[in-house]
Amino acid sequence: MLTVAASALLRNNKKSTAAACFSLAMPFLLSSPTPPSKPSSSSSSCCINGALSASASASGEEVTHLAQREAAEIDEQLMGPLGFSVDQLMELAGLSVAAAVAEVYKLGEHTRVLVICGPGNNGGDGLVAARHLHHFGYKPSVCYPKRTPKPLYSGLCTQLESLTIPFVPVEDLPANLSEEFDIIIDAMFGFSFHGTPRPPFDDLINRLVSLSAIDNSAKRPAIVSVDIPSGWHVEEGDINGGGFKPDMLVSLTAPKLCAKKFTGPHHFLGGRFVPPPIVSKYKLHLPPYPGTSMCVRIGKAPSVDISSLRENYISPELLENQVMPDPFDQFVRWFDEAVTAGLREPNAMALTTADKEGKPSSRMVLLKGVDKQGFVWYTNYGSQKAHDLSENPNAALLFYWNEMNRQVRVEGSVQKVPEEESEKYFHSRPRGSQLGAIVSKQSTIIPGREVLQQAYKELEQKYSDGSVIPKPDYWGGYRLTPKLFEFWQGQQSRLHDRLQYSLREVDRSTVWHIERLSP
Repeated sequence: MLTVAASALLRNNKKSTAAACFSLAMPFLLSSPTPPSKPSSSSSSCCINGALSASASASGEEVTHLAQREAAEIDEQLMGPLGFSVDQLMELAGLSVAAAVAEVYKLGEHTRVLVICGPGNNGGDGLVAARHLHHFGYKPSVCYPKRTPKPLYSGLCTQLESLTIPFVPVEDLPANLSEEFDIIIDAMFGFSFHGTPRPPFDDLINRLVSLSAIDNSAKRPAIVSVDIPSGWHVEEGDINGGGFKPDMLVSLTAPKLCAKKFTGPHHFLGGRFVPPPIVSKYKLHLPPYPGTSMCVRIGKAPSVDISSLRENYISPELLENQVMPDPFDQFVRWFDEAVTAGLREPNAMALTTADKEGKPSSRMVLLKGVDKQGFVWYTNYGSQKAHDLSENPNAALLFYWNEMNRQVRVEGSVQKVPEEESEKYFHSRPRGSQLGAIVSKQSTIIPGREVLQQAYKELEQKYSDGSVIPKPDYWGGYRLTPKLFEFWQGQQSRLHDRLQYSLREVDRSTVWHIERLSP
């Protein structure tokens, strides 16, 4: 059977995952969502560490852009009658910046980050972003020429120093920033800045101007500006045309008017803390933040050459002398690690079946039990997969744990589990799931969703007295008995580790044999 940890977590997977997400996502809960604006047909979404980030295109109602006066008023109200403190807002803003950076600039190709911080709140946002990027796996360095003795800022510096994040004096910055850094975060000046930048910030801005003038972005660091590209006018943008042009702009609270002049490929909104009174008073039209994401793309995402999408995996080696001799034990070890890492639904698996003619079909199902006899899941016995298995009892499972660069393939034969086993599991499910199993004649064509809703409502009323809900005869479990396992660990330069377990006859007994496959 599963280890105690794995079996308990498997039974209570959704509950434990939800609890973990809640404790980690507390900052996200400080805001009420902005009034939903209908995404455009060009909206897209993508995922980072299990959190969705959507693209919000300004179709119909354009995203609101704030004048300098409005931005200042909103900050005053947030830190006055609405009860926020500057350190709360700075923490949320810095996290938003780090999340947006991680959304676009993936580890492995963009690891080395220089955060240039100014003396005010914008610089504080950069310090917070550096801390989060460190915890995301990046290697940030901080250039903070004008440190302030205020406790908030000195505390942020202490936090970074405790993580051994280096502070680089201006005079020690390399002459060619492209040789040392993959990303430069401009956190020098925010929307409240007036006048002409003074030394050393004028020189730092000029260095960014020189970098942004290099047409080939692959030969220079990506430049990310926090809220306002430093040196730009908050409302009129790059007035004289001599400023730098960032590749990414992370607007905070709401975009400022100068953001309309931004022409780079990546514009994100961050700072998920705008409460309804502010939305109402300033008639803000902001894109909705999906799920628990701290950032949302504004405008259409740049076109992507699908053939160029790739990850350079960085993982511990998977060696023959390190794995368990029994593949079931090795699976439980990896499953326990996936659960401990807080992955969303680590028991999700792709199930592939084929009919008698060999026509395959795949779908995602949830693992509900595993022991030395095999892998168990439950379904409707009238579904397509059940029809396939009645004609061809061979199937394959695939577990994919993206955040750990791991996958496990399992092949074998499939049989129904005993009726009493299905009965026991059925009555362990939430009552809503039991009713749903009765209502759904899986894979059959229905005229509309209202048919399901009406049938469910009728059953809900029928069993409203709390009486036992009978398991339908057409619902139950299957068990795949493995004949082959493959454990895959992603590695750099596509030199992945692949260890295959297959059954062999040795001295009149069946044993598992381990072989390494070429990636």
